[in-house]
Order: sequence, then C-alpha cells, then structure tokens
Amino acid sequence: QVQLVESGGGLVQAGGSLRLSCAASGRLFSTYSMGWFRQAPGKEREFVAAIHWSGGNTYYEDSVKGRFTISRDNAKMTVHLQMNSLKPEDTAVYYCAADQWGAGSDYEGNYDIWGQGTQVTVSS
Repeated sequence: QVQLVESGGGLVQAGGSLRLSCAASGRLFSTYSMGWFRQAPGKEREFVAAIHWSGGNTYYEDSVKGRFTISRDNAKMTVHLQMNSLKPEDTAVYYCAADQWGAGSDYEGNYDIWGQGTQVTVSS
C-alpha cells in the first residue's frame, strides 16, 4: 500500500499557474490509478482529473479540460497536476488519491488511499 503527500499549493492571481505534486511512498505505485479531487468551502468534494495506472489514459472534469494536465512519473513515484489559466472558482483544497488497478474513475468511492490535501487559492 502507498502513502500520499501533496505539495505545491499556494496563492496565485487569476490567470496564473501552479503545479501540484503528489509524492507516494510504499510499494507497487505503478499499479495504482491516481486521481486529483478538490473541495471548496461549503461544497462537496469533486473530481478534477485522473490518470490510469498504465499512464495511457487521462480523464478530466469538464471545467478544467484544456487548462489542467495530469501526469505521472512511476520511477519517482510522483503524480503532478499542472494547472494553468487559474480562475477564482478553482480555489479549493486539492487532494491526491490512489486506486489500485483502478480504471481512472471520477468516483471518489473507488479511491481508498488519500493524501492530506494542499490549499490552492486563486485571487481575482
């Protein structure tokens, strides 16, 4: 089983960029599909992006398509979320999650390992 630690959050102006990282420790990282979710104040946690354990397929929530890119480096046991053209509505705590042998789901119930989250704040 892996453990996850997110980093890279911060305060950025609208239109700016941030790169989130999720560092995994443990074994068999390459067998886990990885997802990014976010939770804004007073809202439910929502899917942002996912990448299949093979690295071959990626999935995005509609509002981030064309702006966010998920990638993984199995050798470094890391997943990244490159976020460009950020908007105030992207403000949230961003969570990394892992789903062993998963399909790259947008359903948070499929992910059984979660990081502690990293805050992203986009000012207007």
